[in-house]
Amino acid sequence: MSVIDVGGTVREGEELDIQAVTAWLKQQNVDVVEPVEVTQYSGGASNWTYRLKYSNADLILRRPPKGTKAKSAHDMAREYHVQKNLAPFYPVLPEMVALCQDEAVIGCDFYVMQRIEGIIPRAKLPPELDFSETQVHELCVNVIDKLIELHQVPYAGTELEKLGKGDGYCRRQVEGWDARYAKAHTINVPSFKYVRKWLLDHIPVDSKTCIIHNDWRFDNVILDPKHPTQVIGVLDWEMATLGDPLMDLGSALAYWVEDTDNQIFKATRRQPTHLKGMFTRQQVVDYYLQKTGLSTDNWTFYEVFGIFRLAVIAQQIYYRYFHKQTNNPAFKDFWIVIHALHIRALKLIGLQKLEANELAQKYIAKFKELMPK
Repeated sequence: MSVIDVGGTVREGEELDIQAVTAWLKQQNVDVVEPVEVTQYSGGASNWTYRLKYSNADLILRRPPKGTKAKSAHDMAREYHVQKNLAPFYPVLPEMVALCQDEAVIGCDFYVMQRIEGIIPRAKLPPELDFSETQVHELCVNVIDKLIELHQVPYAGTELEKLGKGDGYCRRQVEGWDARYAKAHTINVPSFKYVRKWLLDHIPVDSKTCIIHNDWRFDNVILDPKHPTQVIGVLDWEMATLGDPLMDLGSALAYWVEDTDNQIFKATRRQPTHLKGMFTRQQVVDYYLQKTGLSTDNWTFYEVFGIFRLAVIAQQIYYRYFHKQTNNPAFKDFWIVIHALHIRALKLIGLQKLEANELAQKYIAKFKELMPK
């Protein structure tokens, strides 16, 4: 088995009209020669990502999913321009090829970029890598360093200044994600009422303003096949903006599953942060603050916000499944994960510990029942 991620079979209901895409690419003076092989990447739970392997070109197409979506989400034009404008300052971005905003082509906006060939570290590292604990640690540090590098990009006086509003980011984010959760709520998930109020009551002043990725995970980076602890690409810029870097870090750590976490988080882990050699969440925070010179006496806020934000993202995806706007079976049990995130947030802010532990056991048991044998 190759360690290079090439995608897999296109999911039912998510087929791509490749003839229309090919004709459009040729109209844009993109040199593509058929035949073409189309595969789909499985990692994304939001936008759909396809590999278009022509006989003379290796391309990636990104498009939004079908169904209801948040007003500001899945903006293909914005994601395209973010990467195009950021590339001169942050040389780990794929080359943009073309942007389509004519829905007559495939029914939605989409963009095409050059494929970066490499390894995408998902829930499990490919066994062929056979990383030592030292190599795992090196990978961990390099991924965090790439986030720190992004937060140092000099955006003033460039097109990147238009990415966001800047000051007041923390408050806008809490209020915005609060409203999104209310809109996407279904009857089988918690209201997050206390967590939402706690966040609103503990909003800090922004630590600084910089370019943030807003979806920083190991499965959004590409590793060099020849030197697989090195990052050669960063993907998924849908939510990039100008904002507080500590919010970016808190959101990243919501995905960071440790070996001591409960069964729900272990079973839904999307990156190899459980391996020996990886930092714990607290070690990530300590390393980041030491290297950037930033400080905070309110870290719990950023961590709880990251957890709540992840719950909203998961719930927005689950909402589509609940209302039969997608039949992707991977989304079927998201409601259980949302309960687990709620419990984790409550425990972090020191409330309802006994009840939270009892609920955790209940949902762990339920999750185990639903897991494939």
